[in-house]
Amino acid sequence: MKNMQNKREKEKAVVADMIGLYCRNVHGTKKNELCPECQELLNYAKLRSDHCPFMETKTFCVNCKVHCYKPEMREKIREVMRYSGPRMIFHHPITAVSHVISVAREKQKIKMKGEI
Repeated sequence: MKNMQNKREKEKAVVADMIGLYCRNVHGTKKNELCPECQELLNYAKLRSDHCPFMETKTFCVNCKVHCYKPEMREKIREVMRYSGPRMIFHHPITAVSHVISVAREKQKIKMKGEI
């Protein structure tokens, strides 16, 4: 149970870092501040993570079979990920490398099970 809570918190921290980076660079906010639109997206992402029934068996949402975001929020988070993903290595290198490794491992597990 504790491991699952750690996974949730880790996922929420990565999303918060990515949204923060996006908001600072695209919307011009200060460090540790978010514009109302980005704050809404972060709150939504955290809520979805808190209620994810698949947390035990997945690493990050990108590897999930069920996409639980509303279409408009899904598009917003994709935009954030497209922007922030490549830049994370410069701002949060340990988090970025850890995330890439975790996603790759999970995709390999899924592929070996024949789910892709």
